[in-house]
Amino acid sequence: MTDRADQTIKVLRSELDELAALVSGFGPDDLARQSGAAEWDISQVLSHLGSGAEISLAALEGALRGTGSPDFEFIKGVWARWDAMSRTQRAEEVISANEALVGRFEGLDSKAREDLHVELWFPSEPRDVAEFAAMRVSEFTHHMWDVKVAFDPAATLTAEALDLLIAGGDAFVGFLGKPEGLGGRHATVAVHTTSPERAFGLDIREAVAIVDVPSEPDAVLTAPAEWWLRLVSGRHAPEHTPAAVEITGDAVTLDDLRRVFPGF
Repeated sequence: MTDRADQTIKVLRSELDELAALVSGFGPDDLARQSGAAEWDISQVLSHLGSGAEISLAALEGALRGTGSPDFEFIKGVWARWDAMSRTQRAEEVISANEALVGRFEGLDSKAREDLHVELWFPSEPRDVAEFAAMRVSEFTHHMWDVKVAFDPAATLTAEALDLLIAGGDAFVGFLGKPEGLGGRHATVAVHTTSPERAFGLDIREAVAIVDVPSEPDAVLTAPAEWWLRLVSGRHAPEHTPAAVEITGDAVTLDDLRRVFPGF
């Protein structure tokens, strides 16, 4: 458990260092550029990453002090403060807010990394340090893609995070998947990812779930693992889909899967 927490915290540090290098070169026009998130410019993505860091730090501190998760009034106050910032202020403060969170993770001793459980600010079971840090890595990695793709249509998720995210990404499929995207049809898809290699099934019925590889799938999807993660999170537009993505079979198309995973 401690090793898993250690590795996750190292990935979070790497992600933050990459974002800091990007943001340091942004001017006003860059911050106003449309991000990969349809309703946000780049500064709004930074605002989300900054407010999320403050809320996550409050939850972590609550676990360490025994005071529990932050209440909704605190969270609303954090959102309001970041919403009121100028684009330049968001760029200036996003790194320090995340530095405070990552530094707090890095300062946890081995006992805390093993035993501490963090109460979340929404209905869910408390998470151990590795799980809680992995949640932050997932959010950080996908939103950093939102920033990077504004400058590079072929941008990918950060390589350092892939092994971690692909191992834990199955938990989000049921939450993010919308079976109505198939218009009432049912389907099973055999999924084969590369870099890293994995094989599993995607079952789309009344719910969307990861299952064993089906023996007679309705379609077979072959894709880089990072694109599979972007598919599930809704970052899958054709212009950001590499040529290596392929689906065979007549029952399900890539556009069908895009409708099943509309994103957040």
